[in-house]
Amino acid sequence: MEPIFLLSVLGDLRVMNKTRRLTIVALLSAISFVLMIFPQFPILPGASFLKIDFSIVPVLLGALILGLKQGYAILILRSVLKLLLNNEGPGDLIGIPMNIIGMATLITIIIVIINRKQVTKGSFVMGGLLGTVGLTVVMVILNYIYAVPLYAVFANFDIKATIGMTKYIVGMVVPFNLIEGFILSAVSALVFFSIRHVLARMHSQLN
Repeated sequence: MEPIFLLSVLGDLRVMNKTRRLTIVALLSAISFVLMIFPQFPILPGASFLKIDFSIVPVLLGALILGLKQGYAILILRSVLKLLLNNEGPGDLIGIPMNIIGMATLITIIIVIINRKQVTKGSFVMGGLLGTVGLTVVMVILNYIYAVPLYAVFANFDIKATIGMTKYIVGMVVPFNLIEGFILSAVSALVFFSIRHVLARMHSQLN
């Protein structure tokens, strides 16, 4: 009977761990959703429509604790919550899918670098720098082929006519995403290293 009992206990532990992981995903998704709404603020003069928020911080922490797949789940859930509960119209419908891709790029690069080198300040800095470059490249491409045409059609905001494509990409999109990536990576690192012992304990209990 002993092996059957042990298998039963192991099964119960797996169920408990799965429940805990789902609870953490749900909690971090809710926190991330709130952070999408407040605080958010522009960081470039003359580009008040480009705003930074800190919703990626709990997404990245979730990816560090639970794994990259769960990080993606948190990212998608917080975005769905935003569309369902705080939808601001065409701007969100166009911008949020692009935000998902850009932020997924950032956290993927950070997590891949950290997994290769262990979680140190150096690996976090390297991951943040490379992730910021990746984020910027992806957002330049998406703005050019996706966002700008759709904003002109569905949001009545013709960036080519009002700002000019080159000025918009070079003078706004590139600097905004470089600054955003740097700030988000720095804040995430600050939060992580402030509570790393708690996060390490959670990671060991859930994996």
